[in-house]
Amino acid sequence: MAEAIVVRPDTAFLKRVLASGGSDLKKCYQCATCAVVCELSGDDAPFPRKQMMEAQWGLEDRLVSDPALWLCHNCGECTRQCPRGARPGDVFGALRREAVRHFAFPHFLGALVADPKALPLLFLLPALIFMAVVLWAPRPAPAAPFEFGSVFPAAVLEPLFFAVSGFALLAFVVGVVRFARGLHPGDGATTGLPPALTDIATHRRFADCDDPSLRLPHLLTFWGFAGLALVGTIAGVGTMTGLLRTPLALTSALKLFANLVAVVSLAGVTLLLVRRFGDPVLRAASTYFDWFFLLTLAGVVFTGITAEILRLAQTHAMFAVYFIHLVLVFALLLYAPYSKFAHLAYRTVALATQPKSSGRS
Repeated sequence: MAEAIVVRPDTAFLKRVLASGGSDLKKCYQCATCAVVCELSGDDAPFPRKQMMEAQWGLEDRLVSDPALWLCHNCGECTRQCPRGARPGDVFGALRREAVRHFAFPHFLGALVADPKALPLLFLLPALIFMAVVLWAPRPAPAAPFEFGSVFPAAVLEPLFFAVSGFALLAFVVGVVRFARGLHPGDGATTGLPPALTDIATHRRFADCDDPSLRLPHLLTFWGFAGLALVGTIAGVGTMTGLLRTPLALTSALKLFANLVAVVSLAGVTLLLVRRFGDPVLRAASTYFDWFFLLTLAGVVFTGITAEILRLAQTHAMFAVYFIHLVLVFALLLYAPYSKFAHLAYRTVALATQPKSSGRS
């Protein structure tokens, strides 16, 4: 006799999924079209059909620990082909948001970043911090009148940003460890971390999607942001140790590299925004969770480039733009573990733990 399974639906979880992009979830009648048309869905563990059923029941514990959520690249093909208009791609996006919120450390920050009503507060915090820096931080005499350091001293900014980055890294580690511990391991050998990191670095699986044009903008954004993070780290360490002094000469290798990765980032995020606005399916699927990260990242890149141009033009407007830039960078770093940026970490773990035989490619 088969063992009875007790199902305890979480109605609060279900309501959040319905409210954050999965409003058509209950239209699903389990025809499996979504699993058939998805090029990334494995033959041995197809998705998103099973997850759609579990979501209808509000089975939060099963869903947030399901690596299949992170194997989807949100190309929207399952939503386009769904005969009932259940929009499984949108539901998966809502489930990923709930997974990030579920494993967030500290939990209140995950809930805060996920709440559109808290948006003013999220940016008010860094704005007040940098206003205090402008008003009260001690500043050395600048070598030239048009230097950011004459208003925003590096001796204050660099330790502040390293502290924020350290906190974000800790939050990432705790969240990902919680996720890894809750995973439902499959049978047989798993892919492993090195191949998963290779997949992330090359975005290989995007090429397997029904729409391979997804790959280029994601690659440009990923590597552009990685380059900016590297430049920021080198410049920060160099400034704190006295080995570097900003502003760097335009001909310096680090400055040339910084400008290159800024252009790459701008190209990537612009392509992502154009595609999201131009594709009716993706535009309809886009939620606050998507826009928060994407627009913050776009703002960081745009204000950074604009501030540099204004500095070269020797205009006082550079300080106002740089203030906005600092606020956006602070928000991007501090809230990264709770925003769509967290996909990078969770997807890496999911790829590393999937069975080797998964996938059709």
